[in-house]
Amino acid sequence: MSRIALVDDDRNILTSVSMTLEAEGFEVDTYNDGQAALEAFNRRLPDMAVFDIKMPRMDGMDLLQRVRQKTTMPVIFLTSKDDEIDEVLGLRMGADDYVRKPFSQRLLIERIRAILRRQEVVAGETPSAEEVAQVMTRGELTMDPMRHAVSWKDMDVTLTVTEFLLIQALAQRPGFVKSRDQLMDVAYDDQVYVDDRTIDSHIKRLRKKMRSVDPDFAAIETLYGIGYRYNED
Repeated sequence: MSRIALVDDDRNILTSVSMTLEAEGFEVDTYNDGQAALEAFNRRLPDMAVFDIKMPRMDGMDLLQRVRQKTTMPVIFLTSKDDEIDEVLGLRMGADDYVRKPFSQRLLIERIRAILRRQEVVAGETPSAEEVAQVMTRGELTMDPMRHAVSWKDMDVTLTVTEFLLIQALAQRPGFVKSRDQLMDVAYDDQVYVDDRTIDSHIKRLRKKMRSVDPDFAAIETLYGIGYRYNED
């Protein structure tokens, strides 16, 4: 049974969403500000979390930044309808997805289930024969799907589930272009709609992490209007 943390200063949202998630078989912890959530995470991490952005004491952006210092736990942001800048910034900081308020609880549950399924595949908790992959080496990149381990020039790089799946999809066929739609199919469940901005933001975050260990990293190439490709040389 997966444990979900809900962090929002709107008690109506906490009550209604937690009841729905519990009815779907999840365990739920609720917090009405970021500071309370962070203190609880230091004691025990949930399997994933849903953060509102605008909260007292510690907002969702600050909470995500603190969380990302220690863990790649999946995070979904709840954003207001007009907070496009916050959505992009949140994805670049390492959020896995976002849902706009007011939102359908069914949509939120589908997003949560999709991320948890991706996490299970990457972690190898219940792998099929096709999912049991050997360590992959492409140029300076080494990936071990069973351990969710990535290194570049023998230096470890910590990636979220979404980032891992994206670079894995690109590196599997060096030199071949993958469109944004193809990358969406890799990183997100077919039932879940995301737009181009989401993939672009994840790629920017991925590049930033790779350049943190190698400032000259340029293996992921953008082909404007087409997509992305991984260059092995």
